Amino acid sequence: MYNFLSNDNIDEFPPIEEDLDGIVAVGGQLTTARLLSAYRKGIFPWTAAKQPIMWWSPDPRMLMRPEEVKISKSMRKILARGDFKITLDTAFEEVIRNCANIPRRGQEVVEGEESGAWLLEDMQEAYINLHKAGHAHSVEAWQDGKLVGGLYGVAVGWNFSGESMFSKVSNASKAAYLTLVPLLGQLGFQWIDCQMYTEHLSSLGARLYPRKIYLDFLKENEQEPGIQGSWTHLL
Repeated sequence: MYNFLSNDNIDEFPPIEEDLDGIVAVGGQLTTARLLSAYRKGIFPWTAAKQPIMWWSPDPRMLMRPEEVKISKSMRKILARGDFKITLDTAFEEVIRNCANIPRRGQEVVEGEESGAWLLEDMQEAYINLHKAGHAHSVEAWQDGKLVGGLYGVAVGWNFSGESMFSKVSNASKAAYLTLVPLLGQLGFQWIDCQMYTEHLSSLGARLYPRKIYLDFLKENEQEPGIQGSWTHLL
């Protein structure tokens, strides 16, 4: 039986060990305070149309160490040529809207519904508010002055949780990601949380770890401030 959250107490998440196939709790609201509380505990939300919010903490967990990133020879050439102009936190709302509207492989697009099955309007607004509070960040890839790819995620302490990415031209989101990862390593970030396994993320250096390793890291570093506020100046 699922643990249901109220709309009031932001810290009421049950012990993660009580999860049901990775689902820790159901319901509650997507406030900035609750989102921060969740990410500090290794929990993230997932929603679908006409369904309550699901709060997840999968085991095993897809993670990446910044120093273990894999950059192919072809991508190194693309990055070296400067095929894309990469920026940070200059178009967060545009990035998240694009992530919501880009159809995903194997995903049925229903007329009148958003293509990003989990990025519904209330979820978008929640992360926009988190961005305004200085905790959610975007990476943009530009060509000829147009936004052609990017990603966004949440930074808590020295951990960055990637949430979603999009590309309108080949390699755009990959260029954004492969610019971000080494930068995070230089800044002192120790983990990049990729949440769920995908072949694409595996090819870039992410791998599955026991959830406990990640949760222990978060607990040991829960008082670390990380880098809050706008990241525009970091690149």
